[in-house]
Amino acid sequence: MKFIDEYRDRAGAQAYARALRRITTRPWTLMEVCGGQTHAIVKFGVDTLLPPEVTLVHGPGCPVCVTPLELIEKAIEIAAKPGVIFCSFGDMLRVPGRDRDLLTVKAGGGDVRIVYSPLDAVALAERNPDREVVFFAVGFETTAPANAMAVFQAARKGITNFSLLVSHVLVPPAMEAILSSPAGKVQGFLAAGHVCTVMGFTEYEPIAARYHVPIVVTGFEPIDILQGVFMCVKQLEEGRAEVENQYARAVRRLGNQPAQQLVNEVFEVVPRKWRGVGEIPRSGLGLRPAYELFDAERRFDVAGHALDEPAECISGLIMQGLKKPPDCTAFGGVCTPEHPLGATMVSSEGACAAYYRYRRIPIASMEETRHGR
Repeated sequence: MKFIDEYRDRAGAQAYARALRRITTRPWTLMEVCGGQTHAIVKFGVDTLLPPEVTLVHGPGCPVCVTPLELIEKAIEIAAKPGVIFCSFGDMLRVPGRDRDLLTVKAGGGDVRIVYSPLDAVALAERNPDREVVFFAVGFETTAPANAMAVFQAARKGITNFSLLVSHVLVPPAMEAILSSPAGKVQGFLAAGHVCTVMGFTEYEPIAARYHVPIVVTGFEPIDILQGVFMCVKQLEEGRAEVENQYARAVRRLGNQPAQQLVNEVFEVVPRKWRGVGEIPRSGLGLRPAYELFDAERRFDVAGHALDEPAECISGLIMQGLKKPPDCTAFGGVCTPEHPLGATMVSSEGACAAYYRYRRIPIASMEETRHGR
């Protein structure tokens, strides 16, 4: 397929692998900050092409995964109320709360619906003026413009029965939190290309300078990722710490400025708790006072919930790049996509889900099977 096949070219991938082996002289640890990139790495075996000195670890790159349990419980509480139509993207319906998920609410008679856009939820509110329509606004900077547009349109049309349960998070503060951690071992980042199509990459420049780490804006296909790793390792080997753009076919330095203006009109920067990581200052978006009418937490006055992660689940360590899914004793046994302990297994972009789907059999065992041993 044009514009995809060339980024999955075997010869091109092997050429980048050889080039990496030529320039790598010491161990380096890089982190990708996108669940889509994690799945591509695991699915296509990108990490198996790297020299042994280069290690890829998986960051908090899945917005479903980092949505805290407390907010899942608020979603469940709102969705179970009579007269509410609760709308969400599909992954969020299966994320477990304390003892149930949104699909359980739906099975019990709650009106929980999967939509493909927040504007679909606005249209539902317009067609059902006697019902409260709530959209679960989850995501990084990538989905913020569409959610901002939903609120903007509802306000413009005078639709008062629509609201957002907001769980937006911002990537740069999470990267800083990882770099500031005493346990941190990340020496370079592959930044999420789709986030940068919206926000550009100027926010990464002070991070690269402050922590002296290279940051390479990277796409999602195998060649994209291998080229991003090459650019990052090349900087490390040369002692540089800059922001570079591998994903130039989609990303510009200043990003999509009209989208940014809309986000800034509707949302303001707030502290946000990240599941498995904790609260990070100025790492989320919340509705501005001018749009608080559309804030579902205010509208439904849902109580706070203090919940702990299951003791067996190490998703927090995985999202900080300190562990990988096979390091978890529950992986593939107690914890599966059908019965997940944590969101990194239930989300289609979660690292645990990627390893479960593509790496339940260790690579060494796969090679032995392939060769009849």
